[in-house]
Amino acid sequence: MNAVTETKAAPVSGLALLRVPFPANAISKLPKPTRKQTDDVKANFKLGIRCNLCGAWHHKDVVHLDYVGHAALTDRLLDCDPEWNWEPVAVDERGQPALDQTGGMWIKLTVCGVTRLGYGDADGKQGGNAVKERIGDALRNAAMRFGAALDLWHKGDLHAIEAQDVEDDVKSQTITPDQFIKLRDKMEEAEADEKQFLSFYKAPSLQQFPANSFTDAMARLDKKLSAKAAPNADLDGDTIPQYEDAKA
Repeated sequence: MNAVTETKAAPVSGLALLRVPFPANAISKLPKPTRKQTDDVKANFKLGIRCNLCGAWHHKDVVHLDYVGHAALTDRLLDCDPEWNWEPVAVDERGQPALDQTGGMWIKLTVCGVTRLGYGDADGKQGGNAVKERIGDALRNAAMRFGAALDLWHKGDLHAIEAQDVEDDVKSQTITPDQFIKLRDKMEEAEADEKQFLSFYKAPSLQQFPANSFTDAMARLDKKLSAKAAPNADLDGDTIPQYEDAKA
């Protein structure tokens, strides 16, 4: 009896590892209070609570966002490339990272030899905390350009595209009035049957003919006209599918 051989998938490494979703234990909760909630708690601290999710003191109705912290991101970057590095896009006269007019900082993040830009700000913090916040924010922003934690940045399903959605989108791409006239004239020249022609492109009417099929349609009609001009030519592969050649 032959033994069943199990095939294990190769481990993900390098830049591909940045696209792997972070585990639950690496995801933190960030409170995002409204201005009114913050003002209410400042006016009356009893309206706040010590949150069990994030550990901060804030209004009881505050919404939390999922995010990957500086430590978890650094750990992932090291797994991808132990020699990863970042540097500011510009430095000031003292050789320190230069800030823009709003207090933000542009950086270049290099992982596995690939460099991409990122931007970070201090989110209202001051002093040394502002510096650390700015760096961490810039790293998260730049890492997102590599695909890190995209599922947290976007709450929907980035890759779920239903066939019906695609069909509806194609139908909505209608040709322009000028294209409409050109296509109509060309179809009349080639004596192409409109109903069958539109059926081939799955459009309910010429006005809703997919714009991204216009060039292809004109090319097919040109071939049909060429075939009419040379009735003895081999027509295989040159005719519009599902049609008989127009008779002169």
